[in-house]
Amino acid sequence: MGGEDARLRAVVSLAQGMAAAHTSRGSWRAAALGARDALGGNFAALSVWERDLGLLRVLVNEGERAHGEQEFPEDETYPVHQFPEITEFLHERWAGGGEPNAWVETAAEPPGGEAGYCHERVTALRRRGRGCCVIAPIVLHGRAWGELYVARPVGAPVFDAADADFATVLASVVAAGIAQTERLEEVRRLAFTDPLTGLANRRAVDMRLDEAIERHRADGSVVSLVVCDLNGLKRVNDTLGHAVGDRLLERFGSVLSLCGAMLPGALAARLGGDEFCLLSVGPSADEVVTVGEQLCLRAGELELGEGVACGVASTGDPIGEVRSARRLFRLADAAQYRAKAARSLEPVVAGRDGAVLALAENPPTPPHDRRRFRGRS
Repeated sequence: MGGEDARLRAVVSLAQGMAAAHTSRGSWRAAALGARDALGGNFAALSVWERDLGLLRVLVNEGERAHGEQEFPEDETYPVHQFPEITEFLHERWAGGGEPNAWVETAAEPPGGEAGYCHERVTALRRRGRGCCVIAPIVLHGRAWGELYVARPVGAPVFDAADADFATVLASVVAAGIAQTERLEEVRRLAFTDPLTGLANRRAVDMRLDEAIERHRADGSVVSLVVCDLNGLKRVNDTLGHAVGDRLLERFGSVLSLCGAMLPGALAARLGGDEFCLLSVGPSADEVVTVGEQLCLRAGELELGEGVACGVASTGDPIGEVRSARRLFRLADAAQYRAKAARSLEPVVAGRDGAVLALAENPPTPPHDRRRFRGRS
């Protein structure tokens, strides 16, 4: 009874660890650590089967890692033909209505071999100084997703049939945890993504900009904001219909994404309606302005619409102290407003156009200012 209670506690602990994780990496790590401890191993790994590439990719290695093993490896992969059980042996069991049970392998290959036993496993165990391992397939949405691997060192007791059965249970718990993490990440993605263009949304910009300003205040990193208004959208909607207007928004979103890629790490976003922005941290103000020029040029070449009004505000320009995201947004807004009023074909840059700073301090009053400068100070 004591052993059963201990294993139940281990299952609960593993599930709680995965549930508490906020990222996929955190969930993988919790799965590996929980399975390692539950099975009394000294090492555990979680791998995913990349079907399109025919690879078993290691996501995380936890415990006593061998030389060359990393906690979160970038490129530790193995061709699945070296480990055929994931595609052949296990598939046959599932197709026949059986369960994807775990199995044990040791550094000493058994006489005659066993179903599902792979010589590559033996070689890997010996090379890494491990005496035995238990492998449990992970099934997600009715398909083979990957595997859970737990090992013990040479000289430790070899895993037995009861351990294999328990590993099967743990793999089911891990699968449920992965599914939950995927659902949460999808919810987060939708919460920070504009559904029409696939770009980031205003919520994502606000969060990232707050973080960027904190970094600027800490180490002086250049933070730049490009705000642009897509001209002519109302005319397109009124004359050609909203479906065509949506295509214009999508097309410009692609242009914005392309230009944003010229600035490493930049965030491309749709703020709402016909207004978009780029948030850059690191590149100089001149680099950002150059990208803004490219954006104006490419937007002007779109078949529909009438180009963009583009405003830039950067801490790399003489715009005064920027203590908050609000101030940078207000300056970028003012620059964009100035570009729209002047029908400028190029970006207007705060700190380089003398009127922008004054405009930011004394914005137009309604009804003329439909943007209201976001009510920022």
